[in-house]
Amino acid sequence: MPLSSTESTVRLTPRQLELLRMIAEYQQSRCYSPTLAEMAAALNISRSTVFEHIAELRKKGLLSGSPNKARSLKADSKAFELLDFCSETEINPCSGRSDEIPLAGQVAAGLPVEAVENTDSLSLNSCFGSGEDIFALEVNGQSMIGEDIQPGDYVICRRGGVAHDGQLVIAVVDEENATLKRFYKEKSRVRLEPANDDFQPIYSDNCRIEAVVIGLVRKF
Repeated sequence: MPLSSTESTVRLTPRQLELLRMIAEYQQSRCYSPTLAEMAAALNISRSTVFEHIAELRKKGLLSGSPNKARSLKADSKAFELLDFCSETEINPCSGRSDEIPLAGQVAAGLPVEAVENTDSLSLNSCFGSGEDIFALEVNGQSMIGEDIQPGDYVICRRGGVAHDGQLVIAVVDEENATLKRFYKEKSRVRLEPANDDFQPIYSDNCRIEAVVIGLVRKF
């Protein structure tokens, strides 16, 4: 099915698509829109995040309504065209492309095994989950090469302010510098441990955990 001019030019994030669909469904079934609080609760995000996404949907010409009047949001005809197309295709044009790769089976790294063809697919979302708390960072530096985390690799992170001893984290030290290290809590400070003898541990009593690393992606 070819893309129309509307579908080929509008790009939405998964969260924006969820919000747009929720507003359109309210409009069709109840003749009014959900409130910011209702959208935030339904999608488990903050009201400020909802507000930012709504502003983007307005800029893209998909929503109208008075910003100072409750339940006045309306999905325009352009929005309904886009939602109809998204529901008819397996690849989500709203995010631009599918991130799925065919998963053809398994390969032995030890003794050879029988090759069995598979028809599944593999995506970052299926491996690590999706949502606004999941993001990726490109590694720049060699302090973790002892754990085979190389410059140019991508670490997949889950945003959060709590970490356990030994976890690989993204930490901000002294409200300035972000670093990728192993986290250890000591009596009156934390220790951020590198995996390279050329680097010293970082000791700090002013350290904020931004995220815990949950995966690694590498291009050869």
